[in-house]
Amino acid sequence: MKNIEVDAKILTPSQSRAARALLGWSQQQLAEKAEVAKQTLADFERGARTPYDRTLRDIRSTLEDAGVLLLDSENGLGVGARLKG
Repeated sequence: MKNIEVDAKILTPSQSRAARALLGWSQQQLAEKAEVAKQTLADFERGARTPYDRTLRDIRSTLEDAGVLLLDSENGLGVGARLKG
């Protein structure tokens, strides 16, 4: 697997996978809702490539609008995702 650099303040591949799992969404569902190509999302989530920041922001905002809170490393607990409570 390639080592890709991602702006963790935008979104990490593991956050995307975790957020989809919390919502019960497939890659196809997230790709459609975020208006990004499914292959782009699949490649990102498996670490094969880094999408444009604009694309990452679209994915992140879609997940957040659906009720996911994306946590960054500045919270002292590490990077992650949880449903808004």
